[in-house]
Amino acid sequence: MTELSGRTFNILSIEHPKLALLFSFLSGAILVFAFAPFSIWPITFVAVTLWLIQLNGKSPSQAFKHGLSFGFGYFAAGISWVHVSIEQFGGMPLIASLLLMLLLCAYLALYPALAAWLSAKLSRDKQVNLYYLPFVWLFSEYLRSIMLTGFPWLSLGYSQIDSPLSTFAPVIGEVGISFIIMILAVAIAQIINQRQQRINSAIIVVSIILIPLFSLFSFVEKTGETTNVALVQGNIKQELRWDKEAEENIINGYIDSSKSLYKHNDLVIWPEAAIPRIEPLAQDYLTEINIQAGEQNSSVITGLINYDPDSRKFFNRLVVLGKKQQDNLSGTYYYGNSNHYNKHHLLPIGEFVPFADLLRPIAPFFNLPMSSFSRGDYVQPNLIANGINLAPLICFEIAFPQQLAANIRSHTDMILTVSNDAWFGASHGPDQHLEIARMRALEFGKPMLRATNNGLTAVIDHQGLITADIPQFTESVLQTQVELVRGTTPFSIWGRYFDKLAMLLFFIYLVRVKFSA
Repeated sequence: MTELSGRTFNILSIEHPKLALLFSFLSGAILVFAFAPFSIWPITFVAVTLWLIQLNGKSPSQAFKHGLSFGFGYFAAGISWVHVSIEQFGGMPLIASLLLMLLLCAYLALYPALAAWLSAKLSRDKQVNLYYLPFVWLFSEYLRSIMLTGFPWLSLGYSQIDSPLSTFAPVIGEVGISFIIMILAVAIAQIINQRQQRINSAIIVVSIILIPLFSLFSFVEKTGETTNVALVQGNIKQELRWDKEAEENIINGYIDSSKSLYKHNDLVIWPEAAIPRIEPLAQDYLTEINIQAGEQNSSVITGLINYDPDSRKFFNRLVVLGKKQQDNLSGTYYYGNSNHYNKHHLLPIGEFVPFADLLRPIAPFFNLPMSSFSRGDYVQPNLIANGINLAPLICFEIAFPQQLAANIRSHTDMILTVSNDAWFGASHGPDQHLEIARMRALEFGKPMLRATNNGLTAVIDHQGLITADIPQFTESVLQTQVELVRGTTPFSIWGRYFDKLAMLLFFIYLVRVKFSA
């Protein structure tokens, strides 16, 4: 690690302050093409390197502006789909939805701005030290994942799910890949800046050598056993999801489409809140499904809403119907049984409204149906369905590897995630959501079942590869065999602490530099 930063100018470094800020903005904006559905992963290195060239040698205040500009372009292009749910389903005018989306993007841009500012503020000469940036980037991204319940969407590492760098995921995870991206981008930028070319070239060469070395390790292996699964994609329009007149047709639609599936499938998966009725009032339907599936040696996992009359709390829940263990003679569901999962990580506005008394009267967007949920426990038992142990997550929770790590067990066979991405229409939000799910499967070395209301429903293997899927906006059933695996990835054990360890080592280095000055 070096304290040199220096201002070296080249053809890519723009001197005009406003043009340079615009260049930082555009560098962030083109990052959208690195993520799904475009998935042009080399763009990540191009975009970040171009930004770093503008950032190099800037003062703390200048660095903050460049970080803010880069971050605003990054998120304005990357999460433009947010306004779809606000405008189409939140009852707000287009201009208001765009303003709210841009406000969210401005907030998220503060984190790259913080990283840029710290990389200058912590250096001796108070100019951006690019070698500091990978470490302070980890810090800013960690804050982004926890502040205001966290929004770690579009973290850089997700863009590499199909790149050679994905080989690092089972060891250091997506966060570790983001760290490597920043290190490589710094090395490339410094070579272009004609700074310490031997050291930076060595960093690139070592990284290239490590990729095939890491690919030699196989932490999990196939057991030779398979499970037959069916994932039902109902394709219910969002405006009908909580329509009382459509409620019975929706439930009967799922029941009818699943009757022929029980005989040939061990598991049948319905998406998030597939049953649009609170659990105590849906007992007739749940009992019917429980008996039908159990009698045919199958199991159903469905999303629904639970209301606890004792605590007067609502929960976004998954329940298991039919057989719990393979030796059960019939269905084992009954109201109040423990074989369920309550969503822990709630989506702000969509599932709970902060400062509700102030915001709900302002606009319909802050009073969406089912936006008053309570949190389930952070750690909950795996669901058991027909002898299969599943670590469950609902919708947004798939973006939080720490939560999944806390709930993966040695006996966990699969990861299950259910969602309703109808909120995001025909945008690239659902594609990014699926990309995140693929990274989780690769990190933990577990096959994943992903059932959604209108797509993208998919089965993902332990290597993060999609083995079967259903197109968006179709009413369909995905039936396939899932290969089970045994073994544990290093990431499952300690990889989620990688960023904390790196930040600690960097802090120790800073303290050492401070006292040696």
